[in-house]
Amino acid sequence: MNGETTTESVNPVWDWIPRNGHSLRLAGVHFDAVRVAGGLAAQAVRETDGPAVHECVGERYTYFLLPPGTVRSHRWPPGARGLTSGDRCAAYVGIPALRGGTWPLSWVLTPTERTPFVDPAALHAVLCRLAGRHPRPLAGEESR
Repeated sequence: MNGETTTESVNPVWDWIPRNGHSLRLAGVHFDAVRVAGGLAAQAVRETDGPAVHECVGERYTYFLLPPGTVRSHRWPPGARGLTSGDRCAAYVGIPALRGGTWPLSWVLTPTERTPFVDPAALHAVLCRLAGRHPRPLAGEESR
């Protein structure tokens, strides 16, 4: 606050990750997310790279974090829901710190310099295959 720098540095790509505990973050700003339930999520985690957050209570969803502005580029299969903000709606995702007490949230896969986000097309392909669905184009893209 007084202009001094500290020896701790936070990667600016991850400045939205809290230093301790957990915080709600607005999807569509630092990341978009795909919320996936149950067994579908567990299988998808094994087949994708990039950050994913699991909640240990309630529906026990896993949130795959995508680059901001990308979730609407796909029609997600049943069991998966794209989360972003805009068009008079807002979606928040709980983000845990990288270490320490973060219950009821935990990182399944943490962001890395190599994979700061999950690749949206790769996740979409995996989820469609696991859900037994063929990827479908978004409305207006059928004739392309």
